[in-house]
Amino acid sequence: MDLIHAQQGEYLVVTVNAARIDASAALEFKDSMNAIDESNSKILLNLEQVEFIDSSGLGAVVSVMKHLGKGRKMDLCALTPTVEKVFRLTRMDSIFSIYATLEQVVSDQKATG
Repeated sequence: MDLIHAQQGEYLVVTVNAARIDASAALEFKDSMNAIDESNSKILLNLEQVEFIDSSGLGAVVSVMKHLGKGRKMDLCALTPTVEKVFRLTRMDSIFSIYATLEQVVSDQKATG
């Protein structure tokens, strides 16, 4: 899966360049995410291009979060309305910190930093 990652402030921002994280892409997503440098304590998953996520994709996102281990955190940003609805209906919005935009995260960092 095509993932672009770059350090931005305290976060390693990982942008998913795919329209779907579904059963056919979940394993590839998980493997690609787990291959990313493990020295960052905070990961921000940018889902602005993801238009659809199913239960397999949601499971892959949760699996990646669990793989990070203690002391590391994964937040989400820029969920499309359809993807945001899946996170809300499954109550995963109570597990992840979800930001409306990448810019919101950057401004929050500046305000607290």
